Parts: sequence; structure tokens; C-alpha cells
Amino acid sequence: MLSESGFFLSAPDESELSVADWKAFSQSLTDATLDGVCVIHPSGYVIFSNQTAQKKLNLLPGTKLETDYPQVWRDVHGTLQDHQHRFGISIQVDETHYLAKVSAIYWNQRLIGALCVFENSTELEKITQQMLSFQELSRELDMIIESSYDGLWICDGDATVLRINSASERLNGIKAASVVGRNMKNLVAEGFINRSATLEVIDSRTIVNLLQKTNSGRKLMITGSPLFDDQDHLIRVVVNERDITEIDALHEELERQEALKNQYRNHMMERQIAEMESRQIIARTPCMANVLQQAIKVGKVDATVLILGESGVGKELIAEMIHRRSERARKPMIKINCGAIPESLLESELFGYDKGAFTGALKNGKPGYLEMAHEGILFMDEIAELPLLSQVKLLRFLEDGQVTRIGGTKSRQLNVRILAATNRNLKQMVADGQFRRDLFYRLHVIPITIPPLRERRDCILPLLQHYMAHAWRKMGKEGFCKLSKQATEALLAYAYPGNVRELINICEQVAVMGEGDVIALNDLPSDVLEKSGFGPSTEKEALSQGTLKSMLERYEQSVLLETFRKYNTHPIMTISIA
Repeated sequence: MLSESGFFLSAPDESELSVADWKAFSQSLTDATLDGVCVIHPSGYVIFSNQTAQKKLNLLPGTKLETDYPQVWRDVHGTLQDHQHRFGISIQVDETHYLAKVSAIYWNQRLIGALCVFENSTELEKITQQMLSFQELSRELDMIIESSYDGLWICDGDATVLRINSASERLNGIKAASVVGRNMKNLVAEGFINRSATLEVIDSRTIVNLLQKTNSGRKLMITGSPLFDDQDHLIRVVVNERDITEIDALHEELERQEALKNQYRNHMMERQIAEMESRQIIARTPCMANVLQQAIKVGKVDATVLILGESGVGKELIAEMIHRRSERARKPMIKINCGAIPESLLESELFGYDKGAFTGALKNGKPGYLEMAHEGILFMDEIAELPLLSQVKLLRFLEDGQVTRIGGTKSRQLNVRILAATNRNLKQMVADGQFRRDLFYRLHVIPITIPPLRERRDCILPLLQHYMAHAWRKMGKEGFCKLSKQATEALLAYAYPGNVRELINICEQVAVMGEGDVIALNDLPSDVLEKSGFGPSTEKEALSQGTLKSMLERYEQSVLLETFRKYNTHPIMTISIA
């Protein structure tokens, strides 16, 4: 049968549908698809199209393809010429992208036209993009699971193993293929594990934690977590395995390293204390040991240090210790007592002067203490006694490192580290306007406060023994001196307002005035006896003991000792009373 245009649209069998029925059937059939379908006459006209082609592409019967869709016509014309299929013909209609396929139509071995199918590739691209995103997400999840150092087991809601990562293979000494697809109940029954966190999660529907030991002897911390869908159905169980065998080993190694470090630290501290004792610095209390540690630590840095403490506590010895521990140990440490130099001379001594600076100046000038300490350390004791004018110049030097001699015009760039010390309250002096605030903060970079001797009672007896032996040798006496029990108690009870310096003087006095190699109570200075609770009554009792000759000797010794204390003289020989 022929259509109105003269083309065969049905089989020539007379029992088939009529032309109109066949055409209606064909239209319904092609309208059922979402793709655009149209038939092109060899002349280039559309002779048939479905609803999608008509509504979306405006390809109505009678449309001349060469005019409306020239890019499609080129491929259609090519197919009509060579009878070959063509794919991937891209056209854009509004915001929708289509891909066309062209095929030749034959009837009775004769080419009668071309079939064009237009597929909406926009939706296809969206689906493809989603699939690519899902694939990328799946790869990322696989990478995350495999990169986990902890073992991971993933089971379904019936305890069937879906996957395990390589860490689980390593921890359990198995291959994934031997357990994936098997049920955890069977694995427990076969003795593969003694407990299953997955089964306990399924029973309790909550997070489960337990310890598990593998056949290889590893100890694992197991955490099982349930996953539910929107209907609260258990769909997955994720089990995390952490090898605490290695953690325990690391913990033991850390403890061993810490113990070794403490051993080294204690050994170093013992050596440091031994060194301090050899240099008359003895630390037996935590507060003094902390001072030594601070001094050792600040010796390694090149910062300004302010040493605080009462008179006689050993500020200069701490400064010497910092110098020995610093990178400037091979360079000199110049010492200046700001309170011992007259104010009129202090500035010239500190900063130096050029020739002709003032009357009496040396012909070639003189370098100051700062210049002499170049690349070394300047220790400024009694810094609180520095005059305000000199404080200004010292502040300027601390800021730029340059010094100009008195009477000079040329500045010198110096590399000097400043250590300062004082027994006064600099903060109060700043508040009273007696010390510059800016200089105080320049000096107060690293403060070290040395406690007085009365606050470190455990140091007194070792100090007494050390300096008593030193004074004994200094006096040229043979043997060893010993302190009697009463003398020891009196010296330990004394407050030592003059701190270590006073203790040294007492040891020298006792070494000079003492008789024999045992220091008795009556050999101690009277003020020590009075202030330590061993006063006159005790002393009289001691003087009244023994023979008349020994009583006279002790009395004369007490008179000489009192005279020595009163006039603060320094004995140079041992006095023997005949």
C-alpha cells in the first residue's frame, strides 16, 4: 500500500491494516518513545515525525531539513549516498543538547529514505555525571578504607562479611577472599575468633567495645558500630580493630626512654652539683637547685640577666657560673661594683675617656669596662647604685650596642652581654623615681632570684663543713676540724643575716680562735650564741667548767673574739694563750 506521498507504508499483503490504520499505528508506536524520530525523503523533506520531534525539535512533516537543520542534512545526505549509518551528530536546541543517529531505510531492496533518531543527551550527561561522581566517591571510600591503619570489617545486617581492608588482613593474618561472603557465626564456630563484635552489635543494636586476641597472639581493641536505614532497619555493622599490642610496646619504649632521660638528667645534675661544690656553690634545697638550673639554662642564651638577692647570697658566683656555661666562656668577664666607685669616676670607668677629656686624664685616654668586655660579659654588681646620668648612657648602649668615650666624638660598636646584680628592690626604686623604668625593663629580661641562707636550711651544714675545712687549711692547721654537737646546733639555729658571706667569716673566726680539732660551743662568736638561743647563761656555764687554767684561757679567747667581732679585723695567724 502507498501513502499519500506515494511511499510504501505497509506490507503488500491484502490482509494487513489499511493505510490509515497503519499510519496511525506507526504514529502511536513512535510517540511512545521519548527520543525524537523522523523519516527523511531523499529530497530532504520530513515525511514523518513523532510528537517529540515535532514539539522539541520543530520537525513537522514537510520541513526541509537542508534549510532548518543543515548540519543534520549533511549527515543524512551522506547516508543517502553511501547507505552507511552515522552516529554522534550533535545539535543544540535552546538549552537542550541532542545526539542524532541516521540510518538508511530500505524497501524491497530499494532505498526509500533515511531514519533520524534524536536522543536527549542533556539528561544522559546528567546521569553520566552522577555515575562518574558515584564512581569517584566509591574510589575515595575505597582509598579511605584501605589507607586506615586500623582494621575495618563491614558486614550486612545478617552478619555476612562484605569486605575487610588490608590492615585487617595484616592484623589477623588472613586474606579477604577467605572470609568475605561468610557469616560471622560460622567464623566463631570454627574458632577463627573467640567473640564477634558484629554478632553482639546485632543483638544489642548499640555500639560494642571489647578486647580480642588473635591466633597470632596480637591484642586488639574492637569497636562495633551499627548503621540503620530510614526505617530503622539494621543494614550494616562496621567493626574497627586497633592493635594495642604495638601501642603497649610503644608505651613501654616511651617509658624506657623517659627513664633513660631522667637518668641522664639526674647524672648531669649530680655532676653540676659536684662542680658547684668545688666552686663553693652548694645546693641542697629545691629552691637553690632551681637557681642552679636557671643559671645553666640562661648560660646557653645571649640575653641580659638580672641576679637578685640579699647581700652575701652569692650573686657573683652565679654570674661566674653563667659565664662558664655561655658561648663567651673563652672571653673575659669584666666585673664592676657600681657602689664601690665614686660617682664622679663611675662614668669614665664604665664608658672610658679620650685624651684631654678632663684634668688628670691619661695622655692616650683609657678604655672603659664596656670596651674591655667586648665579645665577653660585663658583670655590674650593685646596679641599683648607678647614678641616673649613667643609667641613661647604659640604656642607650643596651639599645644600640654603641659607646662613646667621655670627651670623644667617635662611637664604637661593641658586642657585650650584660649581667647585673643587686640586693635592693628595683621595682620600689622605680616607683620612687630612683631608678629608670626603661632601664629596669631592659635589665629585667631574665631575672634570677637567689634565696637567702635562712630559706635553705639544708645547705647550712654542708657549707659549714666546706668552709670550715677551707679555713682550717688556710690557717695552716693539720688534721680535720670537727663541730661539737652543741656548736652544730647553735650554728644551724642561727639566722645568718649576712648569708653565705657571714657564714664564711664565722668559719674563719672559729678556725683562728678554736683550740684543738673539735669546735666547741664556746668557740663560736657571742652574737651567734645569743641569736641562736645559746646565750650568756649557756656561755657562762661553759666557761665555768674545767680547771682554772682552762677557764682563764676560754675567757681570754671570748674577750679576743668579741674584740675581733667589734672591730671587724682579719686575723692572719693563730693566737695561742700560754
